[in-house]
Amino acid sequence: MENQKIAVIGFGMWGRNIVRNFYNLKVLDVVCDLDDESLKTVREQFPGVRTTKDFNEIINDKSITSVAVVTPSHTHFKIVKAMLEAGKNVYVEKPISTVAEEARVLTQVAEEKGLILMVGHLLLYHPAVNRLKMLIEEGVLGELVYAQSDRLNVNYHKNDRSVMWDLAPHDVSMIAYATGKDPVKVISAVGCSTDRNEIMDITHITIEFEDGMTAQISDSWITPQKHVTLLVRGTKATAIFDDTLPNNKLKVYDNFIPANTQDYPVDYLEIEPLKLECQHFVHCCATGQKARSDGENGFKVISILEEAEKMMLGSKVEDLNKKDFALSRMKG
Repeated sequence: MENQKIAVIGFGMWGRNIVRNFYNLKVLDVVCDLDDESLKTVREQFPGVRTTKDFNEIINDKSITSVAVVTPSHTHFKIVKAMLEAGKNVYVEKPISTVAEEARVLTQVAEEKGLILMVGHLLLYHPAVNRLKMLIEEGVLGELVYAQSDRLNVNYHKNDRSVMWDLAPHDVSMIAYATGKDPVKVISAVGCSTDRNEIMDITHITIEFEDGMTAQISDSWITPQKHVTLLVRGTKATAIFDDTLPNNKLKVYDNFIPANTQDYPVDYLEIEPLKLECQHFVHCCATGQKARSDGENGFKVISILEEAEKMMLGSKVEDLNKKDFALSRMKG
């Protein structure tokens, strides 16, 4: 670990958390950002860490072994590809891209060069999610039939293409990882914009997973009361993971006993998921171990979300066509 030197590109709201964790792991070497005040903050809060505004300096610095890309999603492909081609392992914040073909290309480049490519699907490293995965593998829930993930909050910085691209990568990756089932196809997908523009701030997606399990995912940027839950129902029991609770985030209910009569909390180890995620990246870079949330994992998630977006945009076009037809009938 001592020989690793990691650069972080992007010191925004989430980038600050990434920087803090890699600094605490004693592997952070340089932070790149375009904002002078942000770089000043880095120098003040993280002594010994270098700063730069030019990511080409990172590309040309042979001593930097790995890079964390924490920039807006539309920039991911260009930056990640450049870093991989420069021979550096890459951690990229979700989504890996908003285009499935780009995700495939990045995965192929990493594989060809024998490099680590890891996507920031944070919830795959959450202790409660991993405990849930264990329970599912042990058969505690029985045969899985349904999952529901609700990720509702307020976001005043709507800088992604839609709330789906911002939040749904967490939902899809978490459900697939915890249940051990890959997404197969999108059954339905709708979204709307409360600002009445092209950026959808509420989306609802229904996905078919392997073995016929259905999952519903709801994401919102406009909900004043934060709501972050995952429900997984099996033929024997139902698990609920509520990430807004301070403790006892994971509970399991027997399907055939009234909920208010059950002693339901499930124990798990409380550790910051981001710390575990950053440790995993450092470990993979040191050993060559395949990352839990690797490029292929990122590609599968983006493929299903790309399909969902096409369905959403298609339904909007269809609605507009119906309105135009109705108006023409009225005028006729």
